[in-house]
Amino acid sequence: MEVKIGVQHAPREIVLESGQSVDEVERVVFEALAGKTQLLSLEDEKGRKVLVPTDRLAYVEIGAPTVRKVGFGAL
Repeated sequence: MEVKIGVQHAPREIVLESGQSVDEVERVVFEALAGKTQLLSLEDEKGRKVLVPTDRLAYVEIGAPTVRKVGFGAL
């Protein structure tokens, strides 16, 4: 699924494809915003970690799980 993270005072948002479920990403974001951790930590599909200080978060947009399309069909 696609996750977009807006960071204060940064001109671009962070976009990553996460292999985590919607519930997992939502739980991690809620914990970070509740002050349980000082960093929002998410992992993309390739195993890379994205760390963002929670006091710099502007927004987090969690997309629907993406379905990979195969083939050359006209829709």
